[in-house]
Amino acid sequence: MEIKVNFLDKLRLEAKFDDFTVIADQPIRYKGDGSAPGPFDYFLASSALCAAYFVKLYCVNRNISTENIRLSQNNIVDPENRYQQIFKIQVELPADISEADRRGILRSIERCTVKKVVQAGPEFVIEEVESLDADAQSLLTLAPADDASTYIVGKDLPLEQTIANMSGILAKLGIKIEIASWRNIVPNVWSLHIRDAHSPMCFTNGKGATKESALASALGEYIERTNNNHFYAGAFWGEDIANAPFVHYPNERWFKPGKKDALPKEILDAHCRKIYDPEGELRGSHLYDTNSGNTERGICSLPYVRQSDGEVVYFPSNLVENLFVSNGMSAGNTLAEAQVQCLSEIFERAVKREILEGEIALPDVPEDVLAKYPGIVAGIEGLEGQGFPVLVKDASLGGEYPVMCVTLMNPRTGGVFASFGAHPSFEVALERSLTELLQGRSFEGLNDLPQPTFNSEAVSESNNFVEHFIDSSGLVSWRFFSAKTDYEFVEWDFSGKGENSNAEEAATLFGILEGMGKEVYTAVYDELGAIACRILVPGYSEVYPVDDLIWDNTNKALLFRKDILNLHRLDDAALVDLLDRLDNNELDDYSDIATLIGIEFDENTDWGQLTVLELKLLINLALKQFDVAQELVGAFLQYNDNTVERGLFYQALNVVLEVQLDDDLELDDYVANFRRMFGDARMDAVIGSIDGSVRFFGLTPTSIKLEGLDRHHRLIDSYRKLHTARGAAAGLAE
Repeated sequence: MEIKVNFLDKLRLEAKFDDFTVIADQPIRYKGDGSAPGPFDYFLASSALCAAYFVKLYCVNRNISTENIRLSQNNIVDPENRYQQIFKIQVELPADISEADRRGILRSIERCTVKKVVQAGPEFVIEEVESLDADAQSLLTLAPADDASTYIVGKDLPLEQTIANMSGILAKLGIKIEIASWRNIVPNVWSLHIRDAHSPMCFTNGKGATKESALASALGEYIERTNNNHFYAGAFWGEDIANAPFVHYPNERWFKPGKKDALPKEILDAHCRKIYDPEGELRGSHLYDTNSGNTERGICSLPYVRQSDGEVVYFPSNLVENLFVSNGMSAGNTLAEAQVQCLSEIFERAVKREILEGEIALPDVPEDVLAKYPGIVAGIEGLEGQGFPVLVKDASLGGEYPVMCVTLMNPRTGGVFASFGAHPSFEVALERSLTELLQGRSFEGLNDLPQPTFNSEAVSESNNFVEHFIDSSGLVSWRFFSAKTDYEFVEWDFSGKGENSNAEEAATLFGILEGMGKEVYTAVYDELGAIACRILVPGYSEVYPVDDLIWDNTNKALLFRKDILNLHRLDDAALVDLLDRLDNNELDDYSDIATLIGIEFDENTDWGQLTVLELKLLINLALKQFDVAQELVGAFLQYNDNTVERGLFYQALNVVLEVQLDDDLELDDYVANFRRMFGDARMDAVIGSIDGSVRFFGLTPTSIKLEGLDRHHRLIDSYRKLHTARGAAAGLAE
């Protein structure tokens, strides 16, 4: 994590990281003002808080109340060496907690991350740089030996060289990558989380049988997502980029809708139009891109090569973003390597969907076949040793597809997790199924798995597949676990042979799609110094339903973005118009405004917590439509998951509106005790919201220029690095 420090007045310091700001001071005896804890105080508190977190986590997972649990920490200083200290953490537990849970709670504290880092002894590196912002040196901490040369199946270069190449590409772009966490809870299963230190919204996860393979996986995913702009999907890129010579890629083209908003003839082909516009309802305006919001330019469209004949077909960027999300994108040392990874993931997700929605019962992998892969068996035994039964199944549907499945059962909660993996190699597909299962998960995280069901409609519902796509946390049918299988086991092998194995495998996978009658469209992106690709298989590799282009398109942001950002500048007529649009576009009242308009608000601000319902409430309040406002306040308080402070504001507003709307009550008769209950500052805000002197309480003014939205500017900064590199590669000046 990158922490930037600013020097304030006197001895006060300000540390900024992610979306948080921490102020430190020194006690008066050390020439400070004592206005905030000192740096060492924060350090001491961090270990106590970390210990308490693990106690809380243990108790929450076992439905143990923490109401009567108390924890304290004292540091005992050696009088002869003040740097030699004992941290004594004491826990007071209620009498009714079982002996097993008492031991479990104490053991949970041993897992405290702060404690482990201190005990291991962190290494400090102190250095001078010309510019903190310009320093793009990678923060990756994995340093293999200089002569290491580890090859794994599927990679055309050794892992060490792959990692070095990808790290160098990101550093050259000015992206400082940091490793936020590692996990290795069973043998031969590693995962990690990496992110952009400046823009932590840009992150990926990696998985593998070793540390090196997991890191290569994470970096590869990061590069594929930068090349395909996935980190910035749905976000507003600002007016400067919206009006630049290009927005997404230098080879994009813009086409304007025809008469009566007809689809431009230049986009898609006959095959795709049958899939995406079967009823003739799709209009040109449905395909404006969300990122620029520049409808005057037309529909931003990207070139894809049709695999069957090499012809270029233009796909609206909006269509790709809305329906395919991150499915069908990959990066590699070579194009063939990237294509194999890309196609493997397409098959993994499509076959997974077919199996889960069809409630297909898969055959188990025989023990003698599993025994050929001792590393994978060790991981499975590690899980079963922790009390999680594991089922290893052949998901190839009779040898048709290169897909495997590892399913975990949690007898403690009755939950299950079906993890799928794909690759032309049987072993790699199996390994990916296992590592996907535990990517970023702790044993406690396995307590959140959903229980199987016999409800076929719930399993086949489209949103269930979306949940499986996001993190494999969707529902699984009990029929999936039947001992009477729908297919026989096949020890399949689609792998290539020799030096051109990836090229052979890519041809094999393309051939499977061709045999299915699927048309395939590909785009290659290498302007950033890496090789990445995107593959679309219309009617097969979409994640979201085609109907979303009409009924739940992300470019609905264009109906609201400008007015919501200019909220404080709108007159009553404009507010009424905005309210009508919010009411008449079938929005979920509890969906967040940040997602709706594509803005990365600081999650710790009222903007970051703002929902459609609360925005309607505030607009009605500004329009002095108090009866509607009171009704919405009731709904807000009933389902409020906002901050305690925000909830108290609306509790106070609710009682003031009660008085305001009752002809028999006078506010002056109650305001004194309201102030005693809610405080003067809160009551001033409430009364000001009623009389109009306070508008949109808690929402700091901004505009389409994005003033004050530091988190969103960091996201744009991240994208601008890619935009600049692409422009330079195409010979276009910024």
